[in-house]
Amino acid sequence: MPPPPALTHFDPEGRAVMVDVSAKSDTVRIALARGCVRMAAETLAAIGAGRMSKGDVLGVARLAGIMAAKRTADLIPLCHPLALSSVRMDLRPEGETSLLIEAEVKTTGPTGVEMEALTAVSVAALTVYDMCKAIDRGMTIEGIGLMRKEGGRSGRWEAAP
Repeated sequence: MPPPPALTHFDPEGRAVMVDVSAKSDTVRIALARGCVRMAAETLAAIGAGRMSKGDVLGVARLAGIMAAKRTADLIPLCHPLALSSVRMDLRPEGETSLLIEAEVKTTGPTGVEMEALTAVSVAALTVYDMCKAIDRGMTIEGIGLMRKEGGRSGRWEAAP
């Protein structure tokens, strides 16, 4: 079995470093991340009917996800600040007790946008929790992960179904 790839965020002495991407070519980079907020059926119904006292849960969470993607480098210490071309957020019910959250992030540059997509989903899910916790403290945030990435030297990657 081949050895695992070297960790890129450490120098030979084991100190944290920001990866030098200056020699990498600009390519179109796309990442899709997904996660889920599980909640009581009554909570999801109230969100869908617009009956939450804090307002439009889906609209606020969508905006929070977009804002989070744009600020990822401020939250994750070794991420490069990126000029994002687009951030698409999709929040939709899945069954009676789950809200599926997806973020697709795009840029053209020397490094990928996986962290931006994951951050967008995470913050959108936390926003849903914050806006609904008064009626459902038992909500859980689950399964946040990268579903697909495109671009760069490694090309396309997809999570197993």
